[in-house]
Amino acid sequence: MTGSAGVGTGAGPARDLLPEAGPPRELLPVAGARLTWSWLWRELRARWPSLTFALLVGLLGAVASVVPAYALGNLVDRVREHAPGSAIVPITIVITVAAVVGGLATGLATYLIGRLCGQILAVLREATVARALTLPATTLERTGKGDLLSRVGSDAAAIGKAASDVIPTMISAFLLGVLSVGAMAGIDWRLGLAGAVAVPLYAVALRWYLPRAAPQYARERQAVADSSQLLVENMQGVRTVHAYRLEQARLHDIGIASGRARDISVSVFTLFTRFVGRVNRAEFFGLAAILVAGFLLVRGGSVTVGESAAAAVLFHRLFNPIAMLLFTFDEVQAAGASLARLVGVVELPPPPRPVTGHGPDRAPRVPADSSLELSGVRFSYDGQVDVVHGVSVRVAAGARVALVGSTGAGKSTLAAIAAGILRAGHGEARVGGVPLAELAPAELRERVAIVTQETHVFAGPLIEDLRLARPGASPDEAAAALDTVGALDWARSLPDGLDTVVGEGGHELTAAQAQQLALARLVLADPAIAVLDEATAEAGSLGARDIEASAAAATRGRTTLIVAHRLTQAASADRVVVLEHGQVVEEGPHDELVAAGGRYAELWRAWETRTPTSLSSKARLT
Repeated sequence: MTGSAGVGTGAGPARDLLPEAGPPRELLPVAGARLTWSWLWRELRARWPSLTFALLVGLLGAVASVVPAYALGNLVDRVREHAPGSAIVPITIVITVAAVVGGLATGLATYLIGRLCGQILAVLREATVARALTLPATTLERTGKGDLLSRVGSDAAAIGKAASDVIPTMISAFLLGVLSVGAMAGIDWRLGLAGAVAVPLYAVALRWYLPRAAPQYARERQAVADSSQLLVENMQGVRTVHAYRLEQARLHDIGIASGRARDISVSVFTLFTRFVGRVNRAEFFGLAAILVAGFLLVRGGSVTVGESAAAAVLFHRLFNPIAMLLFTFDEVQAAGASLARLVGVVELPPPPRPVTGHGPDRAPRVPADSSLELSGVRFSYDGQVDVVHGVSVRVAAGARVALVGSTGAGKSTLAAIAAGILRAGHGEARVGGVPLAELAPAELRERVAIVTQETHVFAGPLIEDLRLARPGASPDEAAAALDTVGALDWARSLPDGLDTVVGEGGHELTAAQAQQLALARLVLADPAIAVLDEATAEAGSLGARDIEASAAAATRGRTTLIVAHRLTQAASADRVVVLEHGQVVEEGPHDELVAAGGRYAELWRAWETRTPTSLSSKARLT
């Protein structure tokens, strides 16, 4: 059983959210560069004291790392001047202290930056999951669960790796690079200028690499999402795959999707190795320029041999940090693509708030009774083709109305609109005369609840699964709800009774037991209005009568709208509404409709005869 919530029918891309390239399948949006950086800057600004402290500690580590190069240059000059052996002592002390301070500061800066990035990632993960839980069910149905799972799974993992390893290293390398170039310029501006020869070569290498790498990494993340989607779909439908002997065909499809992701990864790595060659050339020309400039300056008496050696050492020491800074763009690009995918979900427009229709001086409207009415309802999933065409249905307080019709008639869509899960494009749904759009989500959940045939049993103790409907329910109340729907006997016979762990990794419930569990949640929630969307469809023929009895008990005294899978449910309703192609074609009590000889009578005859042809084509209304 799931409570209804007033949400919109779709969540269009927010401003600066770009459609993601890939197969012709609707996907959750991906944030553009401006929106991604805006979100990141907002999070960093909110933590500016921690960021400032981490950068200052990192700067101290970089300064300490530069000092030994100066000391070594001084040592070279002392040797050339034939200084006594004792002259090495203070230089050794300086190098030792600088190494200790530099190591401690760099380690602390790495920890502080990693912790800061981890905090931001935690916020991002929580915001993504929170936003995903408020997305309309139709949005997830269109985009597929694999896309969302890959974002909160592999994408979050890519960002986490960058946050803990790559970003702290990049910041340390950047600070060290800036200070080293400044130190070379401090020895002699011409040495600094010689060292700077490598900068444009590095920039050219990056300019060549980044525009080519960014789209490749985005394609790689999408390929992983497509592969995840196929895997999720086939794992969820594994019984159907086995039933139709589709194992090899499904494995072939998954293999193709995985191969596509592999091929893109190989092309990304090939691109990266070409980038490495360009970086090595930049290092060669930079070091050669310093050595030549140093030779000329020493010969001209402008600098000492020690100072020239210090400049060369400073530049050579930049090889690893700069290489790390540039090479980690490989992982930064992947993390950036992943960050854009998560921010794309977080920045989706929120669901519309209910329009209360009252001002600060007027009390909110209260439903007059528990009647349910759909008036002139039209609805389209794609915004173009209506699947429901101006349907009006009224369920009086305490009455039971059944919706019947063939597959695609619009029954489940109407049920979702009545429960507030979908919002009609035209017309409206009302409870006690008050439009559902004017009710706050919490109030709507209290008044209307829906039970579908796709009942999920959450992993954990059975009683906690029941308490989803009412968190504070006592064991006696939970047992009473199970007893109402005829499920108490099997629940108590479980190994640990109501404390038995059910769901994934626990005791597996049958389809009939899962439906009774959902109906027991309905009893605990105690709404005035119940919507049953084929709530007995998965019970099978053996348990269907028991589930029908459970459903009748759970909805006794409530206003009830039933999407009837079995026509015996329709026969027991106060009124039957027959839908075809999104329109009402008949309406009335069961006996009158059977006597009228129309569409319902045709369905009823097919139900009574129970022939395989008639059941599959007419009576089994799925």
